[in-house]
Amino acid sequence: MSARRLAYVFALTLSFSSSSCYAPANTRTFISLHSPRFFSLLGFLSIPRPTALAARSIRFGRSGSQATMPRNQQGGVQRRWKVNSNQRGLFQVMEGSPSASTEAVIDRLGGLSIADNNGQMHVPVSSIQFGSVVLQNQTSVNSQKADGKPKSYGTVSVAPTVSVENVPATATKPVVLSSGAETTAAEKNSAILSKLFSSNLLEKFTVDNSSYSHAQIRATFYPKFENEKSDQEIRTRMIEMVSKGLATLEVSLKHSGSLFMYAGHEGGAYAKNSFGNIYTAVGVFVLGRTFCEAWGTLASNKQADFNEFIERNRMCVSMELVTAVLGDHGQRPREDYVVVTAVTELGNGKPRFYSTPEIIAFCRKWRLPTNHVWLFSTRKSVTSFFAAYDALCEEGTATPVCKALNEVADISVPGSKNHIKAQGEILEGLVARIVSRESSKKMEEVLRDYPLPPEGGAGFDLRSSLREICAANRSDEKQQIKALLESVGTSFCPHYVDWFGKEAGDVHSRNADRSVLAKFLQTHPADYSTSKLQEMIRLMREKHYPAAFKCYYNFHHVDSLSNDNLYYKMVIHVHSDSAFRRYQKEMRHNPRLWPLYRGFFVDINLFKANKEKAAEVGKNGIIESNINETSDTAGADGLADEDANLMIKLKFLTYKLRTFLIRNGLPILFKEGPAAYRAYYLRQMKNWGTSATKQRELSKMLDEWAMYICRKCGHKQLRSEIYLSEAEPFLEQYAKRSAGNQALIGSAGNLVRSEDFLAIVEGVDEEGDLEREHEIAPSSPIPIIKETVPKHKSIIVFFPGIPGCAKSALCKELLTAPGGLGDDRPIQSLMGDLTKGRYWQKVAEECRKKPYSIMLADKNAPNEEVWRQIEGLCRSTGASAVPVVTDSEGTDSNPFSVDALAVFLFRVLQRVNHPGNLDKASPNAGYVLLMFYHLYEGKSRKEFEAELNERFGSLVKVPLLKSDRAPLPDSVKSILEEGINLYRLHIQRHGRLDSTKGTYAKEWAKWEKQMRDTLFSNAEYLNSIQVPFEFTVSRVLEQLKTIAKGDYAAPSTEKRKLGTIVFATVSLPITEIHSVITTISEKNSEVEAFIMDKHVKDTLTKAHVTLAHKRSHGVTAVANYGQFLNKRVPIELTAFLFSDKLAALEARIGSADGEKIDSKNEWPHVTVWTGEGASAKDASTLPQLLSLGTATRVEIDPPCIITGEVEFF
Repeated sequence: MSARRLAYVFALTLSFSSSSCYAPANTRTFISLHSPRFFSLLGFLSIPRPTALAARSIRFGRSGSQATMPRNQQGGVQRRWKVNSNQRGLFQVMEGSPSASTEAVIDRLGGLSIADNNGQMHVPVSSIQFGSVVLQNQTSVNSQKADGKPKSYGTVSVAPTVSVENVPATATKPVVLSSGAETTAAEKNSAILSKLFSSNLLEKFTVDNSSYSHAQIRATFYPKFENEKSDQEIRTRMIEMVSKGLATLEVSLKHSGSLFMYAGHEGGAYAKNSFGNIYTAVGVFVLGRTFCEAWGTLASNKQADFNEFIERNRMCVSMELVTAVLGDHGQRPREDYVVVTAVTELGNGKPRFYSTPEIIAFCRKWRLPTNHVWLFSTRKSVTSFFAAYDALCEEGTATPVCKALNEVADISVPGSKNHIKAQGEILEGLVARIVSRESSKKMEEVLRDYPLPPEGGAGFDLRSSLREICAANRSDEKQQIKALLESVGTSFCPHYVDWFGKEAGDVHSRNADRSVLAKFLQTHPADYSTSKLQEMIRLMREKHYPAAFKCYYNFHHVDSLSNDNLYYKMVIHVHSDSAFRRYQKEMRHNPRLWPLYRGFFVDINLFKANKEKAAEVGKNGIIESNINETSDTAGADGLADEDANLMIKLKFLTYKLRTFLIRNGLPILFKEGPAAYRAYYLRQMKNWGTSATKQRELSKMLDEWAMYICRKCGHKQLRSEIYLSEAEPFLEQYAKRSAGNQALIGSAGNLVRSEDFLAIVEGVDEEGDLEREHEIAPSSPIPIIKETVPKHKSIIVFFPGIPGCAKSALCKELLTAPGGLGDDRPIQSLMGDLTKGRYWQKVAEECRKKPYSIMLADKNAPNEEVWRQIEGLCRSTGASAVPVVTDSEGTDSNPFSVDALAVFLFRVLQRVNHPGNLDKASPNAGYVLLMFYHLYEGKSRKEFEAELNERFGSLVKVPLLKSDRAPLPDSVKSILEEGINLYRLHIQRHGRLDSTKGTYAKEWAKWEKQMRDTLFSNAEYLNSIQVPFEFTVSRVLEQLKTIAKGDYAAPSTEKRKLGTIVFATVSLPITEIHSVITTISEKNSEVEAFIMDKHVKDTLTKAHVTLAHKRSHGVTAVANYGQFLNKRVPIELTAFLFSDKLAALEARIGSADGEKIDSKNEWPHVTVWTGEGASAKDASTLPQLLSLGTATRVEIDPPCIITGEVEFF
């Protein structure tokens, strides 16, 4: 059959509104049909490629021609397309045949690019009638190719309300064949997808020696580094590095929003752990609107240029997405905006993150919003910064914080988005990190070479806002997504495949088969980057890190799919921060590992290669590995890895009050009641190290809030995403009562109502983007406290353990211990296996019956839910609770080691006739113990013990294993690891279904038998590694007696002094001050007579010289003494002044490290005594009283010199 040549002739007329953000200045005539994608698609669909295309004309006008498609419902732009009746709809030229026909199936032809001579506009075509053929808009076809002009994109705004009965992937209606044919292009496209995305395609891809995979990181954010040091240790190290000139401290403002990453309109838009949802749709819209605000009439071109730039250079731009439509944080922002936080060059290897100067240069070039950044490069500035934060952290808001940091920083670079104007006064916090010492110089160069760009969008019509569009599309999430994507236009969103798949009504899920990951790990890596990503994933799977590797179809590569060429997207979703900590440890052992990033998305291509291609791939991989390894061996900016990752987050109490104490406390308040809520917020404030004064003030306010909201809402819990609708008016009224309340609240009022435009999120939040940030316990240990159990109260001894930990045996021994716990309180025990009904309620009843007793709660108490019950029990009965836990090294993610688990199992399998039927006769004893073991999963030993100490104030450790024991035999270790793996598979598929049922029943039966055989064959070893039980009993008894007597002290800490800084002083030794006063009185009878009845030695217990006070001199004045903190300073006492109500020593302050220290007080002094009605600050008036003749001055000659220490209070 001879080849067919096709030519299409058509004419179109377009009418649109001129009020669009993206509307062109005037109409143009445009001709274009040439598209390489069109030809490749015809080949893909087995349609012979036409050799000639011809077009007569396409006309665009503003006439009111009748539209062939319905316009959007709420007004806005009308798209009118009309076939010119003067033109033939279609003619064909064929060789060897007078007539013929062709299928009208055009998939991925794309939209029709419409541009004037300057190439400023791109109009998405909904459906274009080409005679008897209707083409569906899906992807851009560049009009400039015909005349050689560079590619340019633009958009046309659409109405804020859309219908989503059939939401196509490309914002178009289904193709309609004007010839009346029943089959549509959309249906054919769906049939193709049905074949391409069927599970058979992946099943047919067999992994063999010719199978390769190519993986590229598509979007990512900074690695999450968990500091193992305490906050104080990190701060000390930061100050040391800056003081020695090794580094600079960089501090940035933390806007309160969500992580949003953009890699171009083809690269994709991403949230923290997901893509193709309302979060990314909102992000794309806000980013597109940002260009309109910044560039005005040039926005369309700049959008296209920006996308082309980051696509060509394989870059990812990460932003903080701040908006009121995605739920409440600390304050509803006044504007919806983004702030760029990271720019990453992905390349073909390890991602490279831009330095902050590079980010600012990048953002100023493209007019993207930047953050406020401060640099501290001297000891004075860096110590002043930490002091300023400590002075403001309990009541700081955006205005005073920015003012203070501007005054103490060496370089201040204001953000292009003003936090106060855009978000408000409530400031989440600051992020401080160590950067290169060259950063200051680089920053100065950038500020010189890249001045602030002008505002190009002033007075420009931006059309419907984010909130207006969300408010107009409230039916469901899909409707909102489609309205947002249509509104942003095709420069940022030429198609909707990441949100809706290939077609709106597509029955194919985006989710790919789980075997994608397995085949990816089994194939040969096509390059070095792929091998490193495989290495990372293998390690995480082998170590059982809490992470998911979710694979999705990659609709961007539909044209390239075949049985031997498959494309997917992978999301690496880390479920717990413990995974980052564990991975960091692995990186210390293996520095060549790539970091584990936050927001981690990878494009995967599985393909087959012949011998020649395989050889080429192998050669390129070797070259790339050499380049990567040699170029990435040093730490960032020449810093050692440990120092390069030094970072600390510094949050403000005014923010934490709203998010952690009010919002996150709502479930506890409504489900467990006011008493549990009070315990929750007190524990949080204790963890934060909140000052006693603030704790009292906040407790009063939060109790009132709890009463108010419970009365208003009844039993229906307030929704956390709109909690500020109730909290903000309450806080505003509370703040108006006093200046103290105002300082406590920080800022309130001017509430933005969000209920009418809140984004709709349907279904379960599987990706974790709805998950609220949880405050973690401080990295510092717990402060020293004395826990005394009053004699008139009960003690509840409970066991957070695992079956086999010997709790019942211990309870029996404690019941019969001579002398009990060292007092006359009777000891009673309640065994869980013999108690019917609610166990902890029974314990409470017994404690009420015998309030002067010791209760041994013989039942495993394995998790926080049970611990909260015990806390409630203590509140209701007045008892104190003491946790008793088996001593164990634990693992990175479990407080109990595998060695301990082996012993527990061995003990259980030796039981006979156990009351709970968990003994050697139990067919699933191993499964039950693994279930208990995993109840503790996610907590290291340190975290486990710290939380128990925080909740209950004490901890008793039960000795279990000998310290000098031999390692666990490989056979025991192997069988336990096999059981752990089987347990995880079981719960993933069946949840808590018994192991004797379900898919893995046979595997469980086999494992239970092998486990028993293995443990009993190693019985001698398992018996030998345990400490004698008599020793265990004696140690437990000794610790319980210590707690009962009140001699117990929780683990000590060097917890830093922060949050309560009010003034800076030079503290003086009180004994030396007393000595000076005595010496003066002995030499001067007038002084002797004055102090005779003042009892100065009893009343004067502390002495200092005030350097600066926050209220009198400002935060900066106090903070500037940070460089002298803990320095020894000589003080000359030159005179003694006194009046009828005041007495003080005149002081002259010396130098520290060769630098003179001056007080901000006009008259530096040491207050010695104040009479009735006078305060210490009144002592500063003594020089004035002296001039008035109402005070006396006695010279100290020669002056007495006392050495003091600079401190903050």
